[in-house]
Amino acid sequence: MWRKGIDITEAVFRLVKSFPKEEKDILTNQIIRCALSIPSTIAEGFGRNSNRSFIYFLAIARGSLYELETQLLLAERFHYITDDQLMRVILHLTQEEGKMINAFSKTLH
Repeated sequence: MWRKGIDITEAVFRLVKSFPKEEKDILTNQIIRCALSIPSTIAEGFGRNSNRSFIYFLAIARGSLYELETQLLLAERFHYITDDQLMRVILHLTQEEGKMINAFSKTLH
């Protein structure tokens, strides 16, 4: 899960490079923050050494994942995204990540 979160973050950084300059300080920053939050939150939860805490942090990471998907769809709607293939790759990765987080969370209960 953590590694896929890293992959998502790397792809997001590549994607937002093509956003319009005037957008760099608004949606771009929020998209990057969400992407960074996914693997960071998973790592923090793992470091807590408690299943209960890890489940909590996985839920936060899942929230960041859904927030990222929403912001990417908005950026696409605003025509900020010029690399459709990379966008599809990211959305595929986020769907896989969501499934992994859900499945792993169930094993911790």
